[in-house]
Amino acid sequence: MDARRIIARLRNGETPSREDLQWFAQGLADGAVSDAQAGAFAMAALLNGLSDDGRVALTLAMRDSGRVLSWDLDGPVLDKHSTGGVGDCVSLVLAPALAACGAYVPMISGRGLGHTGGTLDKLEAIPGVLTSVDEARFRQIVDRAGCAIVSATHDIAPADRRLYAIRDVTSTVESLDLITASILSKKLAAGLDGLVLDVKIGSGAFMKNMDEAKSLAEALVGTANEAGCKTAAVISDMNQPLAPSLGNALEVAASCAVLTGRDQGALLDLSATLGGVVLAGAGLVADVPAGHAAMMAAISSGEAAERFGRMIAAMGGPLRFVEDPGRFLPESTVIREIPAPCDGYVSAMDGQALGMVVVDLGGGRKVEGDKIDYAVGLSDIAPLGTRVRKGQPMGRVHAARMGDAEAAVRSVQAAIQVGEVMPDVPPLIREGIG
Repeated sequence: MDARRIIARLRNGETPSREDLQWFAQGLADGAVSDAQAGAFAMAALLNGLSDDGRVALTLAMRDSGRVLSWDLDGPVLDKHSTGGVGDCVSLVLAPALAACGAYVPMISGRGLGHTGGTLDKLEAIPGVLTSVDEARFRQIVDRAGCAIVSATHDIAPADRRLYAIRDVTSTVESLDLITASILSKKLAAGLDGLVLDVKIGSGAFMKNMDEAKSLAEALVGTANEAGCKTAAVISDMNQPLAPSLGNALEVAASCAVLTGRDQGALLDLSATLGGVVLAGAGLVADVPAGHAAMMAAISSGEAAERFGRMIAAMGGPLRFVEDPGRFLPESTVIREIPAPCDGYVSAMDGQALGMVVVDLGGGRKVEGDKIDYAVGLSDIAPLGTRVRKGQPMGRVHAARMGDAEAAVRSVQAAIQVGEVMPDVPPLIREGIG
C-alpha cells in the first residue's frame, strides 16, 4: 500500500477501495501516513467526495483503527448524537431516561466546540465528577446506573483523532464525508445497537438551512445503517436556545429542573422525542409515540432523576445531587438583568452570538487549554414570541466581574431582536429521517 496512490485516486475523482481506506486509517493511527498526506487526503475528499460505499468503508476503517467495545447486557445499547447548538443539554436528560426505560447508554461525548457547549464540560461543573475514566470503570458505571457519559479513551477511533486535528488546520472541516466518518466512527466504536441523531438547523446551529441539515442527516443515517447500527435522525430547530440557560452549571441546573418535573419546556419535549425514536428502533416499544410516552413516564415518575443521581455519584459527584443541585453547583459573583431596549415581541435571536457571549465570559475555550469558569453564562432567556416592555428583563447575565457582565448585557441586547409584530415561531421538530 502507498498513501500517494490512494490520494491520487481520490484526487482524480475515483473512490479508493475498502482495503485502501482500511490501510489509510490504520496509517493515520500509527503514523505511517504523514500530516502532509493526511491533509492532501482531506482536501481531495472535500473537493471530490466519496461514494456512498466509500463513506461507509472510511467510517468502518476509522472505527476499526482502535478499540471497539462489546457489551453483554440484558437490554439494548443505545445512544444519541447532536450536531451542536446553544442551551442543548439533552444528553443529561436523555441518557438517564433511556436507562429508566430498559436501555443501556454508554455515551462517549465531547467538549465545547466554537459557540456550542460540551456535555463533558457541563458534567465537570458538578464538584467531584470525573469524565475521564478507564474502560473497566466505564463498564462499572453503565452496569450500576444504566448510563455513563464519559470522554473517549485514546484507543477509541485514533484515526479520527488524528484526521480531525488535520482538518481543523487545513480548512477541510466542511467535508460531508469526513464529518460523517468522524461522528460515526466514535459512536460505532462504543458497540451500539441503536442510535438517534439530532441534526440542528438555525442561527445557533452549524447547519443554517434545511438543505444542509437534510444532506447531513441522510448521510449519517444511511452510513450508520449500512455499517450495521440501526439509526434514525430528527432535524430540530436551533433558532433559539433549547433550554432557557446557557453555560455549564446553569445548563446542569436546567436539566435537573426537567428531570424533577419543574420544567415542561422544549428541553423535555425534544428529549422525549429523541428517546421515543431510538426506543422504537430498538424494539423496546411498539412505535415512536409509545416511546415518547415511555420517556415522559420515566421522567414524571422520578426514575430518570434517580438514574441521573446514581450516575453522578458513581462518577465521583455528590450523593443526592439531583434533588438540590443549587447546593453544589458553583455560582457567579455578579448577576445582571438584560433589559429590553423597547416595547414589542422577541422576534429573532442570533444563537451563535449568544453562545459566543458565554465563551467571552469564560464559559468556553477560545484556544485549547483555556480554563473554564463553570459558573458563568446566561439564564432566563425570553423565548421567541415573548411580549416585553422597555426595561423589562429578557434574561440575566452571570459573570465573574462587573465589567464582563456589562459587556455581556450589551452583546445579548444586540443578539436578540425586539419587533412590533408577533413572529412566526418555527416548530421544534422540523423533520424525521429514517
